[in-house]
Amino acid sequence: MPTPVMEQQQSERRPGRPVGAALSVVIPVYNERDTIHSALERVRALDVDLELIVVDDASTDGSRELLEAEPGIVLVKHAQNQGKGKAIRTALEHVTGDVVAIQDADLEYDPEDLLRLMAPIVAGEARVVYGSRFLNGRPPMALPNYICNRLLAWTTNILYGARITDEATCYKLFDARLLRSIPLTCRRFEFCPEVTAKVLRRGERIVELPIVYTPRTFDAGKKIRWWDGVIALWTLVKFRFLP
Repeated sequence: MPTPVMEQQQSERRPGRPVGAALSVVIPVYNERDTIHSALERVRALDVDLELIVVDDASTDGSRELLEAEPGIVLVKHAQNQGKGKAIRTALEHVTGDVVAIQDADLEYDPEDLLRLMAPIVAGEARVVYGSRFLNGRPPMALPNYICNRLLAWTTNILYGARITDEATCYKLFDARLLRSIPLTCRRFEFCPEVTAKVLRRGERIVELPIVYTPRTFDAGKKIRWWDGVIALWTLVKFRFLP
């Protein structure tokens, strides 16, 4: 039988159904055969008016064939691999919900966090909410990844006068109208620094809430590499000074 403490923790972890707001979850997919079905099942379990928009970025491992059999999703297919950022931009063309969330096709992030993250947007308290992997202490990631993530957050705060702890988090949620109004040019992993830079340059406040994070290894399919961190830093600098 759950104790009062357990019941309180579950209540904090699983907020009630958002009233009058639809959530569009954008999922870019490239060669994620082993995890995509589980990721979709976790998102489908959310108690919310939900739209699932999945972009297969020319997978070659059978992911596309699995997605074609998945019910209840909007599936968009790229004929050629174009990168995560381009896949997100493609998905945004199909968004009809009030709030947009970015969800990776692996199992590093827990979709149960999404309802709590969208709550400030639904309540009109913010238009941008990030799920931070660092608000509850250091997550179990490799030291080089930890240093790179801290450097990206520090650079963002210095360049844009922000006060965030996790610029590179996947869990970024936006008021849909705001996100559609931002001209994005990203093609790969630079979606994160580009959208962060352009949101902050508009004077928007980024609200952060803690999330659960379970990193995977490169052997398990993690795709981001060290040079993507260099590109992310350059992107933050570039959009601080370019129109």
